[in-house]
Order: sequence, then C-alpha cells, then structure tokens
Amino acid sequence: MPLPFRNVVLTGACGGLGQALARELIGNGASVALVGLDAGRLAELAALAPERCAAYTPDVSQGAAMQAMAADWMARAGVPDLVIANAGVAGGYDTAQADDLAVFRRMLEINLLGAATTFQPFVGAMRAQQRGALVGMASIAGWRGMPGNGAYCASKAGLIRYLESLRAELRETGLTVHTVSPGYIRTALTAGNRFAMPGLLEADEAAHRLLAAVTAGREKIVLPRRIGWLSKALDLLPEKLHDRLLRGQPRKPRVGEAGATAIPGLSKEPPPR
Repeated sequence: MPLPFRNVVLTGACGGLGQALARELIGNGASVALVGLDAGRLAELAALAPERCAAYTPDVSQGAAMQAMAADWMARAGVPDLVIANAGVAGGYDTAQADDLAVFRRMLEINLLGAATTFQPFVGAMRAQQRGALVGMASIAGWRGMPGNGAYCASKAGLIRYLESLRAELRETGLTVHTVSPGYIRTALTAGNRFAMPGLLEADEAAHRLLAAVTAGREKIVLPRRIGWLSKALDLLPEKLHDRLLRGQPRKPRVGEAGATAIPGLSKEPPPR
C-alpha cells in the first residue's frame, strides 16, 4: 500500500523496528531524517536514498540537541508530515538495588522525556500547516505493571498518558496523535527475554502494520491486536491471581546480567558501539 508521508522524522532509527520503518518509508519515496546513536547504521540507511535522507546522532533526552536537529532538517527538507518518536530502551529493575535508580532515571529520560523532546521542535510548524501525524512508541507494558520491570512499565505508562494529553490539545488542529502499543517484536530489546512472548512479530511486519494503521488514522494501535485482547483478558482476573501469574514468570535481565541490552548514557554502561 502506498504511504502518503513525504517528509518524516524517525528517532530510534538504529534499532530493529527503527531500521524496518526507515526502509519502508524510504522505499515509498519519503525524505527521512534518521535519528539514532550508531552513525554507521544510519549511514547505511541513508545510502538507500542519499538525496532524501540525513543522519543525526543527538541524545534524544537533550532538548537543545533535538531542537538543533529539527532546525537543520526543516532547513533542508521543510516541515515534516510524520514524526515518529521510536527511540527507547528496556531492562529489568530491582527497587532494592541502589544502582538501579540510575537505570530508572535514564529509562525515563529516553522513553518518556525523549518523546516530548522529539515532538516539541516540530509541533508549532506542523500546526501552522494544519496537517501531520505524531507517533509515540509506547508498549503493552504500559498498560499494567509487571514484576521486575517497573522502570520500563512506568516509562511507557507515562508515555501513554502524555500522548493522550497531546492528542486532546491538538484535536481539531489538523494534527493527529497516535499511540502505538506493541507486544513483542523480534529486536535486540527482546533478544534477552527469558519468558514466553506470545504473538511475536518480525520487525518488518510490525513496521508495515504500524505505518498502515497510522495511514488509516487509527489513534491507538496495538501490534499485534490479539496481544491486546490477551492483556485485557488477563486484567479480568482478580489482582492477587494476576500478580501470582506474572510473578512466576522469568524476569527481564537487569543491566549487567546476561542477555541485558545496553542503555546509552548510563554511567555504568560502555558507550554504544
């Protein structure tokens, strides 16, 4: 299906889903600002259409850096009609561990604040042209807290509420706000998971479904839909039983444990490669 988007800003373009989104958008003829931390991967994506792409490596939690990126991109390509706040990190969390407080803070900075810093430089210009879509990458994990995953769940729950607020603010301005709640997608963020991942999607399929749903105007997007139905069904259980079922599942690896993914900017993590 042809996509209507001609000018796109995409954060988290280095990750599995980000790369899949970038390839589909570029393949459909869009000009794309590729935002991520791995300059090599960004260069590979930009090489698919160098006349239509630019690569940027700011820290998404830094407002000034994101504003500079936005100013450069709009000077090159004009006002975007699609902005996707896809940058995100994941990892287990243990409140009893003092070191994990830094993990919590950094996860909030990237997953929650990073969406606001991504949208902020573009909203005024997009509102002036009275069209455009803002897409935030939340998660099913934001619907309910899960044992050992408190930082990630909190960041995604906060993002869902932020997007709800933004949607209400921009209603009838010509801008649309889309909340994407994936279940499990085969990427580096899920590679270390030691628990069952029902409905696991390949990144290319998830990207295709996401862009099709945004094109169709769906404001709340669950990937795949059946994982949303499963989550809602589990919520019908008594709280104690639900907690017992979740508590019995293997925990997501914490930073430093086998299978954990790096969190860029975290002091006890090496810099991203």
